[in-house]
Amino acid sequence: MSYGQGEPPWDPWKPGSQQPQWGNQSGGTPDWAALAEASESRNKRRRLLLIFGGAFATLAIGAAVAVAVVSANGDSQTSGKPTSDLPPSAAIPSDSTGADPSFEPTTAPPPLDPMDFISSAKKDTAPLSPDILFPGSQLTMGDRVYRKGATASTTKCATAVQGTLPPVVTRNDCTRVMRVTYAKDGIAVTVGVALFDTAEQATKAKKEADKKSIVTSLPGQGVRAFCRTAICRTTTNSYGRYAYFTISGFTNGKDVTDKDTKVFTTGDDLAEFTFRQIRRRGEAQASAAATQ
Repeated sequence: MSYGQGEPPWDPWKPGSQQPQWGNQSGGTPDWAALAEASESRNKRRRLLLIFGGAFATLAIGAAVAVAVVSANGDSQTSGKPTSDLPPSAAIPSDSTGADPSFEPTTAPPPLDPMDFISSAKKDTAPLSPDILFPGSQLTMGDRVYRKGATASTTKCATAVQGTLPPVVTRNDCTRVMRVTYAKDGIAVTVGVALFDTAEQATKAKKEADKKSIVTSLPGQGVRAFCRTAICRTTTNSYGRYAYFTISGFTNGKDVTDKDTKVFTTGDDLAEFTFRQIRRRGEAQASAAATQ
């Protein structure tokens, strides 16, 4: 009989003292192939135990976390209920302690119209004089510089005009006429500003004036008399409660013709400047009233 036949098998899970004895241990050789096979089987079982043990531990941790989340979000009895049994969101009280504050809509007031102030004597109350309306000692328009001459003001409007203009200003209740003269290179111009209580009266006076409605020229302050007997160029206009007239010509008594463009330019410059000054007067009063 060969070595090891009929002997009980060797159990790798038992200690050496409990293993069966094969033949004569004192002089026999162990079965190394069997021992290696048994060791490999033992290692496989250990790996399976580690894998199953890790999976079980993971499941246990996940279950513990789920229970902790449910406990943190509500009562354990409520957490098992379906969502249909929970109170609707509308029933949950709000943290707000009162209604949101409300504010009345506000709008900025419309800007004041400067025309309102220069269209009525009741609003056009700022100080006024020839030197206020025509300040300084000279006037610059573009590249043209005019030297300021004499000024005058009267409440007897008819005495400051001539031709067909006296009855026009009287009929429309003129309250004042202011005049100022400017000169340059032998050409002079007088501007006459007639004041009325309303813009309607000034507009009517402008419409009633004709080619013979003339403001009387104003010499003085270094300006010789002009446009008393010679032909001169005149203009008529109005803005707000102001009607303004110009007369321009040569200081040497020469008649003005259509070819005398410098005379026309001089009259137009002073008419334009008068318009600007009246408009600025309205703007200044509107701005002052807006800040009160």
